[in-house]
Amino acid sequence: MDFEGILADKAFDVHWIVDALHAQGTCVVIPQRKNRIDRRPFDGALFEARHLIENVFCKLKAFSRIAMRSEKTDRSCAAMISLVGAVINSR
Repeated sequence: MDFEGILADKAFDVHWIVDALHAQGTCVVIPQRKNRIDRRPFDGALFEARHLIENVFCKLKAFSRIAMRSEKTDRSCAAMISLVGAVINSR
């Protein structure tokens, strides 16, 4: 895949993942585990902005039709997400 950066949680702080992403030239924003020996630089401000994305998914999952994945086709799922997004935006 071609992407510029990745935001992930501590579960993805594994050498082979981080090294592979750095080799691709990807900006890696993953907080380090407490027991990591070789510390690397970390953009904490960008990671804290990640909660905005998580909040959007939490709001979407408040609608049971989205959370239960009851839509059968990609097109109807995309339409339902757009509809729910419009409802959330109108509040």
